[in-house]
Amino acid sequence: MSLIERIPHDSAFRSPWVLGWIGLVVTVLAVNATMVYLAFATSPGLVNADYYERGQNYEQTLLSRKARAPQWTIEADIPAALKVDKSEWIRVFLVDKAGQPVDPDAVTFYAYRPSDAGQDFSIPMTREDRGRYVAKASFPLIGVWDTLIAVHSGEDEYSIGERVSVGRY
Repeated sequence: MSLIERIPHDSAFRSPWVLGWIGLVVTVLAVNATMVYLAFATSPGLVNADYYERGQNYEQTLLSRKARAPQWTIEADIPAALKVDKSEWIRVFLVDKAGQPVDPDAVTFYAYRPSDAGQDFSIPMTREDRGRYVAKASFPLIGVWDTLIAVHSGEDEYSIGERVSVGRY
């Protein structure tokens, strides 16, 4: 005797509507369980380990950094049509408030992949001319990347960020 034959004729479990609703609830729960598993198994780990300590003094850090900021203008020149595995020149221009070129201690180009922290990379930029730094970068994957150019002057760091999209060949 099959399972359906064992259910009495006047039972609600013989109705296709009840069976449909039970099937729908089971499907939704299975999909949710799968999504929770994938969220934990494929986490890119983009959260800082010391987020609480960094956030406690955020306002004070921001005000002190603003007070000693050198009033530079930082302008990035990142090509609009980036292609995967194709090297492109990334430039940054630095001038002070009088419009004169600035030469900091170091300039670094960072590229962050929001969906995969394992693909992040950084390249030190070299001095091309006074106030102008350059690096040749190649993005290994298509999609959205967050770029950051960090300028180090003494103990201070100033930066400019931009979100770019890398396309196919």
